[in-house]
Amino acid sequence: MRLDVNLLDYALIAIYFATVLAIGFAARKRISSSLDFFLAGRGLPAWITGLAFVSANLGAIEILGMAAQGVQYGAMTVHYYWIGAVPAMVFLGIVMMPFYYRSKVRSVPEFLRRRFNGATQLLNAIMFAVAQVLIAGVNLYALALVIEALLGWPLVVSVVVSAVIVLSYITLGGLSSAIYNEVLQFFVILAGLIPLTVLGLIKVGGISGLFEKVRQSSLGEAGLHTWANVNGDNPMQAHWVGIVFGLGFVLSFGYWTTNFAEVQRALSARNTNAARLTPIIAAYPKIFIPLVTVLPGLIALVLFNGWGQGQDYNNAIPLLMRDLLPNGVLGIAVTGLLASFMAGMAANISGFNTVFTNDIWQAHLRPDQEDRHYLLVGRIATVAGVAMGVGTAFIAAGYSNIMNYLQALFSFFNAPLFATFIVGLFWRRMTPWAGFWGLLAGTLAAFVSYFSYKAGLVDFGTELNASFWGAGVAFAVDVVVSVVVTLVTTSKPVEELRGLVYGLSAVNLEDDALAGDARWYRSPVLLGIGAVVLAALAYGVIL
Repeated sequence: MRLDVNLLDYALIAIYFATVLAIGFAARKRISSSLDFFLAGRGLPAWITGLAFVSANLGAIEILGMAAQGVQYGAMTVHYYWIGAVPAMVFLGIVMMPFYYRSKVRSVPEFLRRRFNGATQLLNAIMFAVAQVLIAGVNLYALALVIEALLGWPLVVSVVVSAVIVLSYITLGGLSSAIYNEVLQFFVILAGLIPLTVLGLIKVGGISGLFEKVRQSSLGEAGLHTWANVNGDNPMQAHWVGIVFGLGFVLSFGYWTTNFAEVQRALSARNTNAARLTPIIAAYPKIFIPLVTVLPGLIALVLFNGWGQGQDYNNAIPLLMRDLLPNGVLGIAVTGLLASFMAGMAANISGFNTVFTNDIWQAHLRPDQEDRHYLLVGRIATVAGVAMGVGTAFIAAGYSNIMNYLQALFSFFNAPLFATFIVGLFWRRMTPWAGFWGLLAGTLAAFVSYFSYKAGLVDFGTELNASFWGAGVAFAVDVVVSVVVTLVTTSKPVEELRGLVYGLSAVNLEDDALAGDARWYRSPVLLGIGAVVLAALAYGVIL
């Protein structure tokens, strides 16, 4: 599947790569401490961190994966956005970011150490590090697919070259480089996907033509609806309980509120209000992103044949690029894809190097070293994370739909973490060892649920639905174990929980508000409510 690129397309790609590296070199001059490297010195405005927040998620997984979901499951894929993202992003901004930001933690595992104990921190840090390496492999694999289509290089060569490209600017400028590149990448991604969607709609006769062709496809009328037949008789074979509880609550809130690869962007904001606004600003473009991810998937469904029977679902976007885009526009689209993959992998690797350095190396292996020691370890961890991502890329290659693989990972690592976090946040009685054993039990329950499905012991219908139910099981087991362990162990003194538990404010909390923060358009609550209402209204179009 070679793309018919010419000199103009290559020139556009080369200009983009030169810009990315230039940003990395410019950001390197501002790195003088580990705080600069890992959290951009906590000095960025909300609009920068907000765009970086959504761009970090708009990676290979989002673009190739959601288009693949659109082909396989139809309009129900929008659940990942309107119920599976926006409410959780708003909750993160309004409720949870004040705890993260004002506690001055550098990561989610560090927050768990303060709320619970070092064992809980280490367990979560190891789980997070493994998850980020696996997810980085997904982004790297998807990037390699595009390079393979573009240049005809073998997959192995494409994976290695892609890894070197991403490694270069993260190692140079740390999180500052990653964030500023993510802002650039957000606009480059849209510049590539919007023409693809418009030309695809023209090809199929507009929205009405697309809907009619979907009705005649293998998905049928069910491919155009979101909440119709949510009793299991739909392309996802999903029940409304799995959608609402498994995806809308456990998987969604577990990912958006505890995934440090995302939270890290908000922690780099200049004050508490900017940190709270970060995920809420990101929620608004998130509502409309299905127009350039899911919609192209539906277009690919009706334009190409053989899906799931020799035709890989992950090829939806590359096939559309090959057949619809003229040269020049093709170069922009390829650049947009490359930008998206790099943004996603940069988020994974910057999260990995921070957690490894702060929560494993500094907290448990080599404490009390000079700051420059940890800055060096962070750079070494960046190289190691990318190297391991190269290896895990070939795990992702075994899935015809990388989104199914990703959702399984989220059910393993994010769902139980959210249970531990949310119970500990609102129940001050929860004990340190309840945090550890609840998290461990919930994670094991997710693995047992998923592999029971793979072994044929339990029938969830589809692999995606198995992840929904697995997330729910992990959450429930985590909560039950946490309650039981709490009843037989000792809680922390109230004074140690101030600023870490809802209703217990820190005594020495400083007001870091800036001029203008009180204006209505900087209100996290008002803007958050607006985003949730807009997402709910969006469902009215394709109920």
